[in-house]
Amino acid sequence: MGIYEGGFTLLELIISIALIALITILTASAMRLGIRSVDRGEKRIESLERVRTSLNIIDSQIQSEIPISYTDDTTKKFYFTGERDSLQFSTNYSIWGGQKGYVIVTYRVISNTHGKQVLTSSEDVIGVGGNRETVLLDSFDQIFFEYFYKGPTDEKGDWVDTWPDETNIPEKIRLHLIKGRGDVTLIFPMRSRGSLVPGAPSPDQPG
Repeated sequence: MGIYEGGFTLLELIISIALIALITILTASAMRLGIRSVDRGEKRIESLERVRTSLNIIDSQIQSEIPISYTDDTTKKFYFTGERDSLQFSTNYSIWGGQKGYVIVTYRVISNTHGKQVLTSSEDVIGVGGNRETVLLDSFDQIFFEYFYKGPTDEKGDWVDTWPDETNIPEKIRLHLIKGRGDVTLIFPMRSRGSLVPGAPSPDQPG
């Protein structure tokens, strides 16, 4: 009868310890990967929620647009300018104050330190001034606006990068959010439209 019968040899013990250590390492690695996956998932959910909230804000402000005009060198103009990388208009919906009076909102597309594009929003209260700014959307490859333009003699309209008519407000605005090969396109109709052309229906707004 061998001396090690019924027990473990030193080699078997070493192998057992090595296997336990390997299993422990693999388990710890799997747990770390799981935690990282959960963390990435939570960050993605937070990012999607931020995008959803920001798009709701943009939609609310555009839907609450009021065609308020002002006088510049005896010429009446709307608080509306539309460019590919910026949009300004008057609305009665404020990010900070809700529906509590008129504000001039300005959306601007800028680049961050990582070369991605960011959409910021700033507000000025009409007649009061002041400026508040926040980031609505970030980390996109491209963000830009387009405007549906239909001239007086045009049968069909077209999308343009720059709004060309100072006496009218577009029927709808299109926002592009591009990331990788994906291009998310959102169209926001302008519920409240106005015209400063003589003889045209007057918008319901303070002049």
